[in-house]
Amino acid sequence: MRSFVPAVASSTTALVAIALAACSPPAPPAEKQAADSAAAPVRIEAPAGRYALDPNHSSLSFTVNHVGLSNYVARFTKYQVTLDLDPQNLANSSVVVTIDPTSIRTDYSADYRAQHPDSKFQTWDEDLAQSDKFFDAGQHPQVEFRSTRVEQTGPGSVRIVGDLALRGQTHPVTLQATLVGSSPTHPFYGGGGAIGFSAQGEFERSVFGMDHLLKPLLVGDTVRIEFEGEFQQAVPQAATPANR
Repeated sequence: MRSFVPAVASSTTALVAIALAACSPPAPPAEKQAADSAAAPVRIEAPAGRYALDPNHSSLSFTVNHVGLSNYVARFTKYQVTLDLDPQNLANSSVVVTIDPTSIRTDYSADYRAQHPDSKFQTWDEDLAQSDKFFDAGQHPQVEFRSTRVEQTGPGSVRIVGDLALRGQTHPVTLQATLVGSSPTHPFYGGGGAIGFSAQGEFERSVFGMDHLLKPLLVGDTVRIEFEGEFQQAVPQAATPANR
């Protein structure tokens, strides 16, 4: 009897579970779940308007493969991002990024002149910025990305399609952006709205004529972009009374 009672209880429990499962509605297919997820609106608490980048809480870097051994990371320290936000219809939003290529920073710590006696540049950063093999900043002093289309891809995520102008050539590049947070007013500074997001994307540098060290393959062709940033709404200032 001691072994029979638990067995009966176990069987009864199993039958109840089966009955409940039979009465439950079937789980929606994965395709429907994905569609519902993509259709869910992005909840943005920041109001509509123009937003400027907070450079003290932002970063812009890129990564390329180095001799098949590592992913080499460099960053820019001077860039501007302007966001025109429509939280009710993200398709009406747009973003413009301008970068000063002379602000590239690699944290190269070796003696560049000793290792590159034939170079006319004093540092690796200067070489990357000024050489016609790389950014050629003397001829092309600005890199620009200007969005042409913004599409919601899921809750809190969008696809930003735009044109990248680099070294005198312009080609389409797609960024995947994810909302980090938003607020009707900035938690520290007050004033207008605030918003922050992450964005990533890739392009082939050879498309822009930057093919140095591709043959033999010492530096990869694929460039991966990484952006993290906060934005503050540009609130019009009250008119100043005229001096009397």
